[in-house]
Amino acid sequence: MNFIAAGLSDVGLQREHNEDSFCILPEHRLFIVADGMGGHRAGDVASKMATHSIASFFQATANEDATWPFSFDPHLSIDENRLVTGIKLANRKIFEASIKHREVHGMGTTVVGALFSKDKSKLYVAHVGDSRAYRIRGGEITQLTRDHSLLNDYLLVMPDMTEEQKDELPKNVITRALGMQDSVAVDMVPDEPQAGDVYVLCSDGLSGMIDDDELLRLVGEAGDDMEKAAHDLVAAANANGGEDNITVVTMLFTD
Repeated sequence: MNFIAAGLSDVGLQREHNEDSFCILPEHRLFIVADGMGGHRAGDVASKMATHSIASFFQATANEDATWPFSFDPHLSIDENRLVTGIKLANRKIFEASIKHREVHGMGTTVVGALFSKDKSKLYVAHVGDSRAYRIRGGEITQLTRDHSLLNDYLLVMPDMTEEQKDELPKNVITRALGMQDSVAVDMVPDEPQAGDVYVLCSDGLSGMIDDDELLRLVGEAGDDMEKAAHDLVAAANANGGEDNITVVTMLFTD
């Protein structure tokens, strides 16, 4: 199975600079979106550190004799371990830099990464924070990730919360990010791509500005043109207010 991928990042309409980053490494079948946070451009530093660290780890471990900085999880495949380890390594580097350099103290970033395993014909999606992954298949859209947010954490404990109770909680508080602590829990979601599937990785600057129906429509209208899909999604987020930086990676799987 092959893929066509494109990515785009935009500052949006209400921010002075872009703290998002993305990375596409076709040779490793790896796709990453990171949404940085922290004042004085520290979020920009954190998101770039995340994408660079993960990409560098994949390049360094292309040789099977390479040493990994974290122990191997026997419950996960080699590819899953590789993706999780890359994210954990990025977390440690951001955390250490945050402690060492006062100007970026407290910086952090969300991350969502996808790795396609040719051997197993699976797409492994790993994430920390509220950057999302969607799958579009047969005219239907499915959110593959679960936001690590205060609202979602409450819903896990209190699934029967009323709308009034939900409205009392802040909507944009995330409870997990890279750089907050020395270690981080990474959620993993395996999926099996089919020919014609489109996957979308995005920061909350996109998912917060357009709903699932609009996302589904725009991707459908773009057909097999992933650059158009990415461009149209960013344009729609800006048309709806562009309140945050907007970053998206689109992937079409083909026979």
